[in-house]
Amino acid sequence: MRVLRSSAVAVAAAATALTAVSGCAEKSDTKGSDTVRVKATDDKCEVSTDSFPAGHVKIAVENKGSKVTEVYVYAPGDRIVTERENIGPGTKAEITATIKAGSYEIACKPGMKGDGIRQKITVKGEGAAAKNNPELDKAVAEYRKYVQAQADGTIPVAEKFAEAVKKGDLDEAKKLYAPSRLGWERTEPVAESFGDIDPKVDVREDGLEKDQKWTGWHKLEKSLWDEKKIDEDDKKLADQLMTDLKDWQKRVGTAEITPTSMANGAKELLDEVATGKVTGEEERYSHTDLVDFQGNVEGAQKSYELLKPVASKNDAALTKELDKQFAELGKLLGEYRDGDGFKAYDSVGKDDRKKLSDAVNALAEPLSKLAGAVAK
Repeated sequence: MRVLRSSAVAVAAAATALTAVSGCAEKSDTKGSDTVRVKATDDKCEVSTDSFPAGHVKIAVENKGSKVTEVYVYAPGDRIVTERENIGPGTKAEITATIKAGSYEIACKPGMKGDGIRQKITVKGEGAAAKNNPELDKAVAEYRKYVQAQADGTIPVAEKFAEAVKKGDLDEAKKLYAPSRLGWERTEPVAESFGDIDPKVDVREDGLEKDQKWTGWHKLEKSLWDEKKIDEDDKKLADQLMTDLKDWQKRVGTAEITPTSMANGAKELLDEVATGKVTGEEERYSHTDLVDFQGNVEGAQKSYELLKPVASKNDAALTKELDKQFAELGKLLGEYRDGDGFKAYDSVGKDDRKKLSDAVNALAEPLSKLAGAVAK
């Protein structure tokens, strides 16, 4: 699930607690004319230019409002080109992205809700042509294979989950729920880039837009753990879940993937951990947050490892730090394993959650610099 969609008070509290985690505290004082500057407030989204050259683009965001915000670049159809979540009040963030020529919208979302305050932009020509880099071409090709493999591997597990729901087998459905989500969690930014699939399969109840029907995993999660029963509507929703997941599987191969989108996607996965898993918001009924946590970290690390050969040449100190922080977070997460799975997250106390949050924080800060390193 992309964002924490709680009350304004809860969002503000989460932003305060996770400011360093999410990248919203990144220092970004870029003043160059090649940088697109976005000033976000509670009711405005001011963009320094409505037209700029295609290619590698730096977007410097400053949140001058009182609410935590996020910034998206949308292609037609609300396809997500790039984003940065959880930009706290009074903080800055910098995004490095590869954007092709075309028409887009930049959206600021104060309170991390809704469609956002949007500004139309035009990206012209080819800009400064990026040098062909066989290592980056290979990284993209390998990541594309990985994403497709995760989607392909999800379908049979999800089908078993759906069948258990349709049979009314509560215990079996509970057992299969978390494993059915792993492939999605590992590659979530790619799945979410299509715009229309995530709201169907992974939205939480408090993330529903007006008049939106609640479908997907979390609706079934509530039935299984909170209501402790499976009704006829749930059985229909199990079929709908499979229809939507198979749509995702077919479309994965068409996703726009670049080295910078891989790097930004890795950061987005850490944001997912910060806003949903560490807080316990994501799996509020099943408490299987640590399984999702593991999937997000694995997906982020896969992107990083594929980009590392180039990033290490451009910024050896950065990759050394990333190696260290990935290892430390993996070791810490391993402390919460229980057999082949993980402890229920409601059994993880406040102090342990703080340790996990700190470890995510320590990794998220250098990970936010990965896109800039591969774009050099």
